[in-house]
Amino acid sequence: MNDTDNNIAHPPVVAHDEWLAQRLKLLDEEKAVTIAYDRVNAMRRRLPMVKVEKAYRFMGPDGEKSLIDLFQGKRQLIVHHFMFDPAWDKGCPSCTWHTNAFGDLGSLAKTDTSIVTVSRAPIEKLLAYQREKGWSNRWYSSYGTDFNYDFMVTLDPSRGSVQYNYKAGEELTKAIGAIEASSEWPGMSVFFRIGEEVFHSYSAYGRGLERLMDTFGLLDITPYGRQEDFEDSPDGWPQSPTYG
Repeated sequence: MNDTDNNIAHPPVVAHDEWLAQRLKLLDEEKAVTIAYDRVNAMRRRLPMVKVEKAYRFMGPDGEKSLIDLFQGKRQLIVHHFMFDPAWDKGCPSCTWHTNAFGDLGSLAKTDTSIVTVSRAPIEKLLAYQREKGWSNRWYSSYGTDFNYDFMVTLDPSRGSVQYNYKAGEELTKAIGAIEASSEWPGMSVFFRIGEEVFHSYSAYGRGLERLMDTFGLLDITPYGRQEDFEDSPDGWPQSPTYG
């Protein structure tokens, strides 16, 4: 290392035996986190769901669609709430980063799961931004509907009290500051279909989105999970061998 390198912040340097002892201690903590994560996922797979009563409509490149249309015949639907206010010409930078991080989500279809992106901006703006970024995500506009408001990703005090990440009032103000005008917020919601009826099973916001950037992370928030036999799931849940 040169003199400049000697001045940079870095982890302490120790002998291999000391490093290994500390690494094994950390490994115990990492395994505890994995066990806790599996336990929380098992609880999530047992979370009840709520019937969606409103007839939401969305506009896509293929015309107007209902919520059930977005499933494309699948059992589960994941909605990425992408922040894009109707007045904006560009999408939210952090949501853009999140979308870039997704990579190939094609294997979701093998687990009877669809994923779509939904934003409040008109479809023309969404498609223009999609072309600019070279994305192929299925993107729909909820412009002119209650969808974003009902699922807590557009906060507008002119419409009444606002909530985000299951917080309201003083608790919300303490968490994210005062909401004085309409604003967009990130989130992810999950829906489940039984016949022609749709149910809302889960939504995550804020730092709850950090793990939701790959197939496993996304499946973990669905009612059926990864559908692998290592999971603690209710009787009757679809499952296959983990390493099959």
